[in-house]
Amino acid sequence: MLVTTGGRTDKEWMETAIQIAADLKVPFVPRRKRSIAAMQQEYQEDCLVVGKNRIELYEMTQDSPFFFHPNAAMLRLKRIKKGENDPLIEAADLKAGMSFLDCTLGLASDSIVASFIAGETGSVSGIEANPNLAFIVKRGLLQWDSANTDFNKAMRRINIQSGNHVEILKSMDSKSVDVIYFDPMFEETIKESNGIRALAGLALHETLTNEAIHEAKRVCSKRVILKDHFKSHRFNEFGFKVFKRKSSKFHFGVIELKE
Repeated sequence: MLVTTGGRTDKEWMETAIQIAADLKVPFVPRRKRSIAAMQQEYQEDCLVVGKNRIELYEMTQDSPFFFHPNAAMLRLKRIKKGENDPLIEAADLKAGMSFLDCTLGLASDSIVASFIAGETGSVSGIEANPNLAFIVKRGLLQWDSANTDFNKAMRRINIQSGNHVEILKSMDSKSVDVIYFDPMFEETIKESNGIRALAGLALHETLTNEAIHEAKRVCSKRVILKDHFKSHRFNEFGFKVFKRKSSKFHFGVIELKE
């Protein structure tokens, strides 16, 4: 991968792009009025484009760039503020002051909603296996302006780690998180969800394992949550009680833990 700037840039954003390249330990290549397609053809690399409004990742294998956008989370938060229920928050029984760990961060939509509910006295962390995706989402959460102070605060509070969720769970203390959440990137998800389809090129298709569930149950103090396709065998395989949702392709499974 290489880092470059948007078509129109200035000294400040040039310096920002150079610093991002250094942080990611990849080359910075000046744009010099070239198209992204021309740069990809020349260097045969994915391009991370640092613009004034957003950072975009142009992958060699994808037709469209990937960038952070919290649309799905914003719609859910607006419904919550109107007094409507959110299926994930109900399944997790999440309340202000609680801690929440998202082991499959993706675009962070679920973590944004969880952070809004957990509030300033709670804590929300996310684990993303793909370091490029983790970087883009982390920057997006810090920079995106939703025009709503509460929403912005919810995004800024989220802590992101890049790595394998099993290994990170192994490093954590027992009973140190109230709720642990899994939303694996399965094929059914990609086919059914427009929001997830944008991640198809970046997602690392990790299989949920017995080891991951074992570690989650050790680290978690209240509930382990699994979101999966309604046909999934994993609810039964790992011992989740299913919260079925009429007319929805996805259900939530819950393992309730005794303190």
